[in-house]
Amino acid sequence: MSSWNYSVFWNEAMNQAKAELGEHEFAMWFNIEYDSSTESSIVVRVPSSFYRDQLIRQYQKFLETKLYELTGKALALDFIVVKPSLSDSKNGDQPQFIADETARSPKREAKHSEREEVKKDRGRHHQLRQDYTFENFVIGDNNGFAANAALAISKNPGTSYNPFLIYGGVGLGKTHLMQSIGNRVWVESSKMKIICITAEEFTNEFIQSIHDKTTQNFKNKYRYVDVLLIDDIHFLQNKLGSQEELFHTFNALYDGNKQMVFTCDRPVSELKNLSDRLRSRFERGLNVDLQPPNFETRCAILKKKIEAGPITVPDDVIEIIAKNISTNVRDLEAALTKLVAYSELVHKNITLEVAQNQLKDVFSQSKHGNVTIDNILRVVADHYKLSYNDLKGKKRTKNIAFPRQIAMFIAREITEYSTTELGFEFGGRDHTTVMHACQKIDERLKLDPNLESSIQLLIRTIKEYSSKI
Repeated sequence: MSSWNYSVFWNEAMNQAKAELGEHEFAMWFNIEYDSSTESSIVVRVPSSFYRDQLIRQYQKFLETKLYELTGKALALDFIVVKPSLSDSKNGDQPQFIADETARSPKREAKHSEREEVKKDRGRHHQLRQDYTFENFVIGDNNGFAANAALAISKNPGTSYNPFLIYGGVGLGKTHLMQSIGNRVWVESSKMKIICITAEEFTNEFIQSIHDKTTQNFKNKYRYVDVLLIDDIHFLQNKLGSQEELFHTFNALYDGNKQMVFTCDRPVSELKNLSDRLRSRFERGLNVDLQPPNFETRCAILKKKIEAGPITVPDDVIEIIAKNISTNVRDLEAALTKLVAYSELVHKNITLEVAQNQLKDVFSQSKHGNVTIDNILRVVADHYKLSYNDLKGKKRTKNIAFPRQIAMFIAREITEYSTTELGFEFGGRDHTTVMHACQKIDERLKLDPNLESSIQLLIRTIKEYSSKI
């Protein structure tokens, strides 16, 4: 054992780093622990080689400077990779970085073993995907709040954050996070009853119960569960009977302190033809949104996937994928799957050149894939010196109506949204409103040659704005 112990200085350096870098950045990258020290160095443990490489590149000099200021010595920082095991993390049972399992304290070993025995006895839940767990969920600035709330819920379902609603675009991890709650509760609470379904399945089952005259059985099934997980509640728009039944189910579970978790592709306030009383129930608890992951998080997601597979992928390939695909997790995984399949089928190593050739079409499509209606609205509103809410609102004054029509026209031109979907996105309007707006702009383009250049300028600005997010 070394007589040199710099753990006190290390802890203070971590406290100062957290204060200077901010909670999100610190939680993202500082999943590291003091290990040992010599007269001239400090050794810290990291959960993967990816962490080590990122820390060396981005933070080693920063940390060594901190340590010099605190100790008066030029201490070198050395990293060792230690694959940790699953347990509660240090910070109040909140995960610092869910992509890698946090280190298991020896004092928790008995609890872990007991939990594993419960898992073996109970088997898997037939409605939950086994790979949708907290350990496989990569946390970053875009989803840190949602992930930590989900983990807290899984530890004490029904006691706080009830209901819990996660909303956001396609492929951002809403279903993964929701099912992670279900899987954790299933493993740790052997007597709890869990149901995980989509809103469409709930609706179809409700309709079938009416047909079979078994509505009482349906009510008993859903009103006496401990955890109810319902995916894609936007499907309930215009389904008045299903809304009514879910309203009464909600009340029964809420009054019984049973946990409810929902996912949606947009804020509940933007859902059309949803009863006010059900809307108010959804908004009663905690509503959180998921945003597209930033570059660092995209790299971490890819690295996590690669670590679980048989193929080695160089860092420069990971970075080019993360740089060119910024839409969502699903698109990142699809690109990686294509590369791995190519490597296995033609027996070639994955190189930067191979990635550029095999993914050139994916990269080209993705450049426009991250253009969202929100981005279009914000750029157009800024151009015409209006607010985002003006364009989504109900006002029809000329200074607002024309820019709104421009935004609808551009959205129709550069996205794959249907007129019906665009109507929803533009404040819940009818599809005919979008068609009328596009027709109006088409007519004006024939009469005003300057309008074409203005629209093209807006389109370029929108794409540039979207590529930076």
